Amino acid sequence: MNKHIVIVGGGYVGMYTALRLQRKLGKELRNRSVRITVIDPNSYMTYQPFLPEAAAGNLSPRHVVAPLRRVLPKATILNGMVTKVDHANKKVTFVPGEGEPREIPYDLIVMAAGSISRTLPIPGLTDIGIGFKTVGEAIALRNRVLHQLDVAESTDDVEVRRRALTFVVVGAGFAGVEALAELEDMAKDSTRYYRNIKPSDVRWVLVEATNRVLPEVGPEMGKWTLEQLRERGIEVKLDTRLESATGGHVVLSDGTEFDAETLVWTAGVKPSPVVTEGDLPLDERGRIKTTTQLTVAGTKDAFAAGDLAGVPDVTNPGQYCAPNAQHAVRQAKVLGDNIVRTLHGQQLVEYRHKYVGSVAGLGLHQGVANVYGVKLRGLAAWFMHRTYHLSRVPTLNRKVRVVADWTLALFFKRETVSLGEMEHPRDEFRAAVASNRR
Repeated sequence: MNKHIVIVGGGYVGMYTALRLQRKLGKELRNRSVRITVIDPNSYMTYQPFLPEAAAGNLSPRHVVAPLRRVLPKATILNGMVTKVDHANKKVTFVPGEGEPREIPYDLIVMAAGSISRTLPIPGLTDIGIGFKTVGEAIALRNRVLHQLDVAESTDDVEVRRRALTFVVVGAGFAGVEALAELEDMAKDSTRYYRNIKPSDVRWVLVEATNRVLPEVGPEMGKWTLEQLRERGIEVKLDTRLESATGGHVVLSDGTEFDAETLVWTAGVKPSPVVTEGDLPLDERGRIKTTTQLTVAGTKDAFAAGDLAGVPDVTNPGQYCAPNAQHAVRQAKVLGDNIVRTLHGQQLVEYRHKYVGSVAGLGLHQGVANVYGVKLRGLAAWFMHRTYHLSRVPTLNRKVRVVADWTLALFFKRETVSLGEMEHPRDEFRAAVASNRR
């Protein structure tokens, strides 16, 4: 047996599948009868449920990512993009960060490239909009919020001040509500260090096209979350769409208009573009057509899971598994085992998982949870949120670092410094060079 397994994507599914294969194929990997290659633009896996806490300064950004080369020492990690999958000839086109594209042959392929933000053709969306899927976006958003407080404190122009202190979040699912709650909590906490900004001066607007927030936790807990957000002074606009944001002038479908400098877009995701660049079958939603055994339908030696895969939910006939971390991590376990079974000529098993519930953080000491039918809110839900996600963070190293961050936060106030210049580190040097030329 001499098999090469290529895993496209190093996120939840990609990393955990490779981790599972490392454990199950130790002998084969040592004698090189099996090789594993993981391809991802980044050299790390991001634990996305902790992005809101990283954005709010409760966690160090380094501690919400897991370095792939350290976690997967028995696999080859290639950083770059897969731009085409030619499964008929069992090869992918790989474009590295630097250098020429090349083709990489394989025997088995795992499609685990995840998803990207699903945007709409809204005028001006890119003028002030930012996503919330990567650690880079989370930290840039943190810097942006704190920078806008600096702007408001330093100006006498009423309109500039009002615009700087207005923040919009589009999408009231997990990502939107948790990001909003953590950032609002951070901004409110930060105002104590400003002479001319009160918490009531900072305006937060949550825009949601449907009639509810956090549908994942159920109607009762969603309604409680809505009440909590409004009690904190957050404007929640349900059954409302973003019409335009040209030049920072926000127009909503309910007729509301105002200016803002910051807009966070969390209104859904769509499969990675790589799914359309190849010969793997797609379903009606543009996802890779996948069986309950996590194989690609109608093909051999191809597997898929996570956000880009349409995985039938065997516990709920006619429905598909939701694109969330809970399913991705569990799918990776079954996926890894089924690859081992394929290599050994054994019968594959179905992915079957009963949805246990959901937990969400709403800022420091606030949360909401619906787990096994038990509904919690406030401090108890916040503690459950942290405990659950701590148990899911990969590697003991990262777990210890996360606990250390949380422990330090009990004794010291969070940092409220904007380091926006990190996003453009060469600007000051360029300005100095230009000045010396004059």
